[in-house]
Amino acid sequence: MTSEDKQLIDVARQARQHAYAPYSHYRVGAAVRTRNGRIFSGVNIENAAYPTSICAERVALFKAISEGEREFDAIAVVTENGGSPCGSCRQVLAEFGLHIRVLIADTQGQQIRETTVAELLPEAFTSTFLQ
Repeated sequence: MTSEDKQLIDVARQARQHAYAPYSHYRVGAAVRTRNGRIFSGVNIENAAYPTSICAERVALFKAISEGEREFDAIAVVTENGGSPCGSCRQVLAEFGLHIRVLIADTQGQQIRETTVAELLPEAFTSTFLQ
């Protein structure tokens, strides 16, 4: 693991502390790194009306996008048991690049898996289908 990847996982681990998960108690932290090295963190935020909840991965991405970023290198996802991004998060990640590396780690900061969006979402629906 590179020092940059360790830093990304550490940011996701620290962010996880701020997750709002009173229903599932499944706290998730995420951190996305842009191609120019900026890092944005996010946490899952639950709601009593379950469909209105949002995942940590999308929070991190949306924060970066709202700041003008469009090119991403990697995202780290930290959960207690190494859970993988959900289908909605995979689709949002695919919008910005199938090449994006996905680092999955536990709460101790141990990387469990490294993959890409393309591997997580084979045959992704992308903008190429809309041309």
